[in-house]
Amino acid sequence: MSSTGKVYLVGAGPGDPGLLTVRAWELIRRAQVIVYDRLVGKRIINQGKTEAEKIYVGKESGRHTLPQQEINRLLVAKAREGKMVVRLKGGDPFLFGRGGEEAEYLRRNGVDFEIVPGVTSAIAAPAYAGIPVTHRDFNSTLTIITGHERPDKLENSVSWNEVAAGHGTLVFLMGMENLPLIVEKLLAGGRSPDTPVALVRWGTLPQQEVLEATLENVVAEVHTHGFRPPAVIVVGEVVRLRQELAWFDRRPLFGKKILVTRARAQASRLVTVLEELGAWVLELPTIAISPLPVTNLSTIISGMERYSWIVFTSVNGVKVFISHLLEQGFDVRDLKGPRVCAIGPATAAEAESWGMRVSAVPEEYRAEAVAEVLLRHAAEGDRILLPRARGAREILPELLRLRGIIVDELEIYEAVPETMLDKENRELLEEGLVDIITFTSSSTVKNLVTIIGEEMVGRIRGKVQVACIGPVTAQTAREAGFEVDVTAAEYTIEGLVQAIIETCTGAQEDVT
Repeated sequence: MSSTGKVYLVGAGPGDPGLLTVRAWELIRRAQVIVYDRLVGKRIINQGKTEAEKIYVGKESGRHTLPQQEINRLLVAKAREGKMVVRLKGGDPFLFGRGGEEAEYLRRNGVDFEIVPGVTSAIAAPAYAGIPVTHRDFNSTLTIITGHERPDKLENSVSWNEVAAGHGTLVFLMGMENLPLIVEKLLAGGRSPDTPVALVRWGTLPQQEVLEATLENVVAEVHTHGFRPPAVIVVGEVVRLRQELAWFDRRPLFGKKILVTRARAQASRLVTVLEELGAWVLELPTIAISPLPVTNLSTIISGMERYSWIVFTSVNGVKVFISHLLEQGFDVRDLKGPRVCAIGPATAAEAESWGMRVSAVPEEYRAEAVAEVLLRHAAEGDRILLPRARGAREILPELLRLRGIIVDELEIYEAVPETMLDKENRELLEEGLVDIITFTSSSTVKNLVTIIGEEMVGRIRGKVQVACIGPVTAQTAREAGFEVDVTAAEYTIEGLVQAIIETCTGAQEDVT
């Protein structure tokens, strides 16, 4: 087996992580070295292993982190260390990505390589703007042109008369700086001044912007609106279809910057739903879930028939409890006997996913309502097992014990405060550029205050809307100095999202 590693020239797509190919995801997660460009987002890079070496070689106009020849030599050097190297390039590596040059250099130096195509922004950015680059009623040809050349080279490298004389769609990549020249050449070549033009900035990402114009006025419109790169330029009659086919930027939460404070392990569902509705989600986990040792689990399991009910008050409670069971050689079948009560549908779904049959879910998803349900079914002297977090509210066991019910509390995890606030999120908060902060528990409120400080709470009060999953969380937020704008009527992630939509748009949306 050769001691030389291998280089994978991988297309990272146009920006939306969901447009990565399955092959790209697989390689990123296995890579020992990731060499990446400017337009490859952090969420894609963060899919790599923690221990992977991540090297930024991005290029901007007039500023290159590494010249191309240095990038070529870097790829060879890392491969000769015997490492698996993923060279991540925005879009497709063979479409104006210099992937061909890198592949030639690798071959000349005896390094094995593989090409992994990616979704190009030339097609994806127009699609996310509601513009099909081909349409049988308008055109049957598509020309993709690089606009990222010196003006003198651009004049000589493109057959402008042929390009301008056709009726097909033209897509220019990296052409914003040369837009005046591009317009001049197309008009001189015969394209009509009223030909529609669309500029798609940050295409496929939540911050996507679209500027519609014509060849005659597009340069002036760019100046008026301060429209800046990176952007894809689309020229042709198909641009008119945007008025009918726009979808990405017409979703109910499009453009809203929403800060999610939930624990990283819990946040995925909320993040996914918000992003599908168009929000620009910023993740700031304020708590981490840390399992606690349970020394008496064997005794509990062996005496499981003593319990009338097992009560779960969170999804985390289910996950950690099952994890403890499995670690100590038990499984769900060892829980035979007691009925199961869950505080809400998400907790019930988690329990049922492990094979448990949930017998009771209160209509109102909070501890007091759980107590009401149990008091209707449990009698004095009954015993209930309550696996939950250390420091959880005492109201549930107190209400049950007042009626003579025996409650065995089992502290199985604790919510540990996170302490870091990255520079980007702090600046967005300080400048009032976050639209909504979401709180899904009282602990997320308290921990965010610990992270950002009471002074910042005062500065953002009234500038940033606050959305809470229920009245208990909302009360904690008010006590911490926040002004609460949104409180979910249904105390679930879906209920929280629905309340945010209604506040932002005044309309209801199915988020299930």
